[in-house]
Amino acid sequence: MIQVGTAPYKKATFALALGSFLVFCNLYLFQPVLPVMAEQFSVSATKVNWLLAAGTFSLALTLVPWAIASESVGRYRIMLVSLFLLPIVGLLMLWADSLFLLSLARALMGMALAGFAAVAVAYMAEEFSTKALMLAVGTYISANSLGGIFGRLFGGITTEYWGWQVAVVGMAIFSFIGACIVWWLLPKQQNFSPPKHGFSRAQFRAQHRFIVQHLRQRSLWLAMLIGGINFALFVNLYSVMGFRLVAPPYSMPLSITSMIFLCYLSGTITAKLSGRWSQSFTVTSGMLLGSSVSLAGMWVAAIESIPAMLIGLLLISSGAFFTHSLAYAWVSRKAKSAKATATALYLVHYYVGGSVGGFYLIACWQHGAWHGVVAGGMVLYMVLFTLCVWLRRYEKQTVDASQVSSLT
Repeated sequence: MIQVGTAPYKKATFALALGSFLVFCNLYLFQPVLPVMAEQFSVSATKVNWLLAAGTFSLALTLVPWAIASESVGRYRIMLVSLFLLPIVGLLMLWADSLFLLSLARALMGMALAGFAAVAVAYMAEEFSTKALMLAVGTYISANSLGGIFGRLFGGITTEYWGWQVAVVGMAIFSFIGACIVWWLLPKQQNFSPPKHGFSRAQFRAQHRFIVQHLRQRSLWLAMLIGGINFALFVNLYSVMGFRLVAPPYSMPLSITSMIFLCYLSGTITAKLSGRWSQSFTVTSGMLLGSSVSLAGMWVAAIESIPAMLIGLLLISSGAFFTHSLAYAWVSRKAKSAKATATALYLVHYYVGGSVGGFYLIACWQHGAWHGVVAGGMVLYMVLFTLCVWLRRYEKQTVDASQVSSLT
């Protein structure tokens, strides 16, 4: 097993973080330019959201197939295939001349991204020691936020000055170079044994049973739902804020509104802190804390002041990434078998939540501006807190039952 502080740990952690960085750069390249694209294609904010939702939806739908494939060929190969597909699919976007075709290309990008996202944490769970896993997951998710920041800033600034096509080409070149570095650094798996006779029907049925088993394990499913609601709020509060700032009375240029994604940096810090929190406190209390901080951020952002909006976004990022890191690691740790499938199922909930939440919160924005967003967001936060409390109670009951069993 890879231990904390060793050379393999440093190489693997950096390679996985870089892969994660590339995934989220590509996934969110178009988020800051949604207002401009809506104008270019003469469509509503809800319709142009497909440029973001198509990628997250297709990513969510193909996570489990990629995870199942990794049970046969290994996590290492799947991650590299996924990363080298990014520049190829990215360049296909240049031939899109309508919102539909561009959304379709974004859906293909989501499928390519899903390979790495589906199995990276499973690779860590199998190759890293328990202590190394928790710290590595925190670093991995920190790279998520950094990738999201860079991708959005690059997309927004490049699109304003040179057009979205140049942004796509630049990202494709960067993705190819990054994929080569990951290939060079990432250690091959030592604790994975592929099936001797390939992936048979019996093994496919076994994977189906694992999916059902994971969903029936209440502690896993509740954590998956928490991840989905948390992400629905987090990523789409940022999308709505973009529309808010380019509209009157602020009327900010795209290159400036893209800078709001620098507020993700607070999430980079709290994602790292989540690993240390879990070593001293309960995971469920951390989820409640993170959700509370995120909720406070939404309310602070309601103040009609640029500094208040930025403080609100910092709080939203801090709380959401803290909750996400804890829930993600929880699923990987608590899964009794087929960890790649379990983490893929978590991400299915995560990205479906983000996709559906976009249409929901943007509709709230169109009908009631930020006050409508706050009202709609409160509904989701109430659901989020309820799920966290249920998970906390269930886990306490499980611990109490195991203690009674050990005494008898």
